[in-house]
Amino acid sequence: MPAVTEWQNRPLDEVYPIVFLDGIVFKVRRDAKVINKCLYTVLGINMSGRKEILGMWLSEAESASFWASVCNDLRNRGVCDILIACRDNLSGFSQAIEAAFPHTEQQLCVIHQIRNSTRYVSYKDLKELMADLKLVYGAVSEESALMALEDFRQKWGKKYPQILKSWDSNWAELSTYFKYPQEVRTLIYTTNAVEGFHRMLRKFTKTKTIYPTDDAVRKSVYLSIQEISRKWTMPIRDWGVIIGQLTLFFGDRLAE
Repeated sequence: MPAVTEWQNRPLDEVYPIVFLDGIVFKVRRDAKVINKCLYTVLGINMSGRKEILGMWLSEAESASFWASVCNDLRNRGVCDILIACRDNLSGFSQAIEAAFPHTEQQLCVIHQIRNSTRYVSYKDLKELMADLKLVYGAVSEESALMALEDFRQKWGKKYPQILKSWDSNWAELSTYFKYPQEVRTLIYTTNAVEGFHRMLRKFTKTKTIYPTDDAVRKSVYLSIQEISRKWTMPIRDWGVIIGQLTLFFGDRLAE
């Protein structure tokens, strides 16, 4: 545990161009019960384009106060700025990051949004509805996406009003990626980077189905991170192009 604590409290870089947030569920024994606890990880892409797990936080529930503690932890360890934060629709996170990093742009995971949108769609409608939805999130610009969304509304709004309600209420954070060139879009419109890490993490931890304590989870995940991160020796694909494009949008903040 001393190594885990030292790692969790280590100093971080001042600026991370992009971070991804997501959670993975572990079963933990408490008293005579087995409960689900979510371990949230923050995967950062640093200035050299390499992946780095910034920390892990274990919680039974998402809340504004929980996310505020995560953001404050990052600040206390030296993070001054995050350009773009990519996430699932985590309860309370939006307000917390606005308070800690007021200039950070937020991008909701479009893939998660699509999954949530199609969860209750009739099977016979699914293929056609997905094709119409692709015209929205695959549009070349936000203006084109909004036009496609209106077409979608006219066609499906009465039958599936909950889909439109979700896209309308989340649009500000779903549409962030439209302003960027394709290489940046491809990187930020989904939380695939951190989900890929969680898939690898599950391979390392699959033999342990129930953990006796929270610390047992932390130790197991910490050891897995050490193994997984050894492979992260190269920058992510097209990083030279991506950081060049980000410099056009955030030049002053990257220079600092």
